[in-house]
Amino acid sequence: MNKLILTIALVCGFTFASQAQTKGDWYIGTGDIANVAWTDWSIAPTVGYGVTDELMFGCSVSSLATDSTVDLTVGVHARYFYKGYFAYLGTEGLNLDAISIGAGKMFTIKDNIYIDPKLVYNTGEGTTNLTLGFGLRF
Repeated sequence: MNKLILTIALVCGFTFASQAQTKGDWYIGTGDIANVAWTDWSIAPTVGYGVTDELMFGCSVSSLATDSTVDLTVGVHARYFYKGYFAYLGTEGLNLDAISIGAGKMFTIKDNIYIDPKLVYNTGEGTTNLTLGFGLRF
């Protein structure tokens, strides 16, 4: 419980951001909808804010919906945009042994709706995954 409170406090200390490309924009969306089996559907809402036109910080909350014994995990991430693409760095629960490093591109579908596929390597698991998030920008 103390870890969760510390994580939330640290996340609140950051300026929230997620899949942003414009300074001052707020983003809400999903962390990953492509890497989840239908029997283990997970919920990972993401909230964020664009700090500059190139840099975003954000947080997400995740838990398995089918397993009520699993606590919520708060993750933090950052994105750096360059020429339409972004570099991604994130961790769940501030676990520095399992950092996710990746790259991707954000596509605006219509007005304020976006999708953001990315290729992510997880250092803790030693796996590489293609993830897909989507959300709203306002």
